[in-house]
Amino acid sequence: MKNILVVNVNWLGDAVFSTPVFRALQENYPQARLTCLCVPRVKEVLEHCPFIDNMMVYDEKGKDRFLGRKLNLIQKLRNEKFDAGFLLHRSMTRALMVYLAGIPLRIGYSKSKGLLTHPIAMNAEDIHRSDYYLKIVEDYGLKVLDRSCELKVKPDDLTLLTDKLKNAGMSSNGNYIVLNTGANWDLKRWPNELFALLAKRVSQEYGLTIIFPGAPKDKENCQKIIQEAGIKAINLAGQTSLGESLALYQKALVVVSGDSGPLHLANSVGSPAIGIFGPTRPEITGPRGKAKAAILFKDVSCNKAPCYHLTCSNNVCMQSVTVDDVCQAIKKFIT
Repeated sequence: MKNILVVNVNWLGDAVFSTPVFRALQENYPQARLTCLCVPRVKEVLEHCPFIDNMMVYDEKGKDRFLGRKLNLIQKLRNEKFDAGFLLHRSMTRALMVYLAGIPLRIGYSKSKGLLTHPIAMNAEDIHRSDYYLKIVEDYGLKVLDRSCELKVKPDDLTLLTDKLKNAGMSSNGNYIVLNTGANWDLKRWPNELFALLAKRVSQEYGLTIIFPGAPKDKENCQKIIQEAGIKAINLAGQTSLGESLALYQKALVVVSGDSGPLHLANSVGSPAIGIFGPTRPEITGPRGKAKAAILFKDVSCNKAPCYHLTCSNNVCMQSVTVDDVCQAIKKFIT
């Protein structure tokens, strides 16, 4: 194979979990050009994957939702003359597009069986999302030598981050810890009051700077936590690009986060990470980077965790992870 297409998934964390697939393809076909077809929301993440040569965007919710645009994209795929397509996404629409593009080898899960030349049977057992994607290349017969997720920090992003930290009053050699308070749904968030207590203890006991990252919508919440903690901290929510965030995570002593994209971004660039899990399962979505990671998860009295329930009334699973639990995990990383 000289020209390979990988049809990727839609969510940030899953995009990170897909990076070992590109490494495996590169190792098995070192002369091949690897192209990734993805949605806009994960494009910027995958641009930091060192194993991808080219990106193509499928804006399924935007301009490409129209039939004419889909036909244009299919023609673009046809013009690339791919030798094979590996479909990590189970979408029938994507499988049909790859089929109509005339790609001779089409490998993916059997939901799209009639459109694939090599349908892969889906494993009924719960496995890590990264292993779920790697199973496609493994069942095709390729070797997987390294299962870790990996992203690269760009030098320009590191320079921009350094300037922002300097402007925030931090010295160039200052040590810091990152506390990510956000998540894509509320029940995966560790409570604000616990983040405030943690920030205060880490600041007082270790004299370390606390940095809060996040999207613009997280800025106000991060500021409330800082005020409740009664400490000086740096609120970078809404002030960094994704590339700058990767640089922030890479230089941190440790990153503390719930089960969210930043946890996986941090660990993929080599940052020690502490993941606080509750309604989700660490054996399925735990960090998979090369750096060390600690998982904090409690088996609680409701006997439903991990449950993935979006309407839980008390979120006891997240509240059961204490500030002492997190502090003990931090101590192991920084001492």
